[in-house]
Amino acid sequence: MKKLDRLILKSFLGPLLLTFAIAVFVLLMQFVWKYIDDLVGKGLEFSVIAQLLLYASATFVPMALPIAVLFASIMTMGNFGEKYELIAIKAGGISLRRVMMPMAFVAVLLTLVAFYFANNVLPVAMYKYRTTLYDVQRKKPAVSIRPSEYYNEIDGYVIRVNSKDPDGRTLRDIIIYDHTEGINRTNIIVADHGYMQSTPDDHYLVFTLKNGYTYSEPQDGDNYEKRPLTSIGFDEQVLTFDISSFAFSKSDDQFFSGHYQMLNVVQLDSSVSALENQLNYRYGELGKNVIEKMRVYRYSRDHQGDSTAYFDVAKHIADTTPEVRSRIYEQARLQLQGAMSDVGLYKAMIQSDKEYINRHYIELMRKFTLSVACLLLFLIGAPFGSIVRKGGLGMPLVASVVFFVLYYVIGMISEKSVRESAMGPVGMWISTFVFIPIGALLTWQATTDSSLFDLHTWKRWFRIKEKVKSGTKGSIDAKA
Repeated sequence: MKKLDRLILKSFLGPLLLTFAIAVFVLLMQFVWKYIDDLVGKGLEFSVIAQLLLYASATFVPMALPIAVLFASIMTMGNFGEKYELIAIKAGGISLRRVMMPMAFVAVLLTLVAFYFANNVLPVAMYKYRTTLYDVQRKKPAVSIRPSEYYNEIDGYVIRVNSKDPDGRTLRDIIIYDHTEGINRTNIIVADHGYMQSTPDDHYLVFTLKNGYTYSEPQDGDNYEKRPLTSIGFDEQVLTFDISSFAFSKSDDQFFSGHYQMLNVVQLDSSVSALENQLNYRYGELGKNVIEKMRVYRYSRDHQGDSTAYFDVAKHIADTTPEVRSRIYEQARLQLQGAMSDVGLYKAMIQSDKEYINRHYIELMRKFTLSVACLLLFLIGAPFGSIVRKGGLGMPLVASVVFFVLYYVIGMISEKSVRESAMGPVGMWISTFVFIPIGALLTWQATTDSSLFDLHTWKRWFRIKEKVKSGTKGSIDAKA
C-alpha cells in the first residue's frame, strides 16, 4: 500500500467512525425519549436497560452507516480540496479516480458488511429488541408509595398514607380503598400506623396495620336497608397484596418468531410464497362463495303445503301466485345481500393479506437498498466534496443532511406506495434510481474539473455580471 493510500484511508476512516457513532447515538437518544415513560420508575435492573439499548442500537446500524459514509466522503475530499492537497495530487499525475479508489474499496466492503448485517444480524437483534421492549412495557412501575399521594398500581386497591418514616417501612395515617369485591361493595380500611414489607421472592407486599377500623358500605343486596354501613375495629390487621405482575419476566422465545422484520432473505422468500398461495386460495374461496350465493335454487311451494314439490324460478315465476312471487323475490334479495356482504368481507381480507405480503417484500428489498446506499452515497459524496472544496464540519454536515433527507424522503414515499400496492416491489429502488444519475453527473463533473458546481466560479460570475450592469448603466447616463 502506498503512502498516498494510507493518507486517504486515515483521513476517511476517522470521520467515518465518528459520524457513525454520532448517528447511532442520536437515533438512540430519540428512542430513549420516545420510550422514557416505559423505562423510568419501574425499578428495572441496569443489565435489562443496557440490553435494550444495545439491541436498539443494532437496529439503527443500517440507517446510520450510509449517512456516515456520505459525510466522511464529503469531508475527506472537501479537506483535500480546501488545503490544495487535491490539486497537488493531480499535479503529480494522479487522477481523481485513483484518489477515490481507497475510499471506494472501503465503501464496497461496507456494502457487503451492511448486507450481511441486515440479513443475519439484524433479524436476531430486532427479535431481541422487540421481546425486551415488550417485557419492559408489560412490567408495572415499582411499588413506590409516597406521602399524600393516591397509589393505584395494585389491582383493586387505592392506598394513601399521610407520612412515611425515614426507614421507608413505617407508614402513618393509612387509608386503603378495597374494590376487589366489585363496584357494589366498597371497603375502606383506616389505620393509625403500620408497616410495609415485601416477601423475599418479591411476589407479595405485606401490610401490618395497627389501631384501625374497617368500614364496609354495600350498594345493594338484602342488608342494604338494614346495615348500610358496617364498622369493625381492630388492633392489628395483616393485608397481603399480590405484586407478582410487577416483576420483570421474559416472554416466550417463540412469541415474536415469524415476524417479517425478524426473517432473513431466504425465510422472507419462503414466507412470501406461502402467503401468496394463501391469497390465491382466498380468491378461489371468494369465487365459490359468491357463485353459491348468486345462484337461486328451487324453492318449495309452501302455499300448497307440498314440501317436496319444487319448481324452476326462471321458468315458472310468471305462473305463480303473488305470494309465491313475493317469497321468491325476497329469497333472491337475501341471497344477493349475502353475496354483496361476502364480497365486502373478502375484499377487506384480501386487502389486508396484500398489505401483509407487501410488507414482506419491503423488508426483503430494504436489505438490499440500504446496503447499496453505502456505495451510492459514496459516489455522490466524494465527487461533491472535491467540487465544493470545503472541509471541516459546516459544509459536509449540511450537504450530508440534505442528500440523506432527500434520499430518505423518496424512500419513504416509495415504501408507502409499495405497501398500498400502488407500485410493485421494485418501487423500493426508486430512491436508488433517482440518485444514480446524480452520482454519475457529480463524478463526471469532478473528473473533468468542471466548474459547474464550483461556488467560487458562481461568485465570480455574479460579480462580473454586476460590473457589466454597472458599466452599461454608466455609459447610458454619460450619453444622456
